[in-house]
Amino acid sequence: MKKIDIQTIAVNGIIAAAYAALTLLLAPISYGSIQMRISELMIFLAFYNKKYIPGLVLGCFLSNLASPLGVYDIVFGTCATLLAVIAMWKVQNRYLGALLGGIFNGLIVGAELTLVFKELPFYLNAFYVFVGEVVILMIGAIVFGLVEKNSAVMKVLHAK
Repeated sequence: MKKIDIQTIAVNGIIAAAYAALTLLLAPISYGSIQMRISELMIFLAFYNKKYIPGLVLGCFLSNLASPLGVYDIVFGTCATLLAVIAMWKVQNRYLGALLGGIFNGLIVGAELTLVFKELPFYLNAFYVFVGEVVILMIGAIVFGLVEKNSAVMKVLHAK
C-alpha cells in the first residue's frame, strides 16, 4: 500500500482553494454562456505533474457549488475540467493541451448550457465556451512557457 504524502495533499488543498477563490472573485466572467474563467490557467499544473489533478478538479467542483447553474455546473463543469486536466497531463505540447481543454469545455459546458437555456442552440453555446476557454488557455500556454525558463520553479513543479 502506498504511503499518503501529506505534502501532496496540502499542495492540492492550496491549489483547490486558489482555483475556487479566483473563480469566485471573478464570478461575473467565470459563469454563464460567455465566460473567461481565469482560474483555468491553473490547469497547466497538470501538464507538468499529474499529482496536481485532484486539487484542480476539487477547485473546479468547489467553485461550481456557487454557480448560478447549480447542479448542472457541478456535474458538467467539473467533468469537463477533469477531462481537460487529464488531457493536459497526457499530451506533450502545451498548445495542444490548450486546444483539447477548449474542446472538452466547449462540448461539455456547451451541452450543459443548452440543457439549462433551451432557447440557445448548442453550437452557439459550445462555440462561445470554446473560444473563451481557448483564449485563457493559450495565454496560459505562453505564461507557462515563460515559467519553464526558471529552473527552480520547474524543479518544484516536477517534484514527485
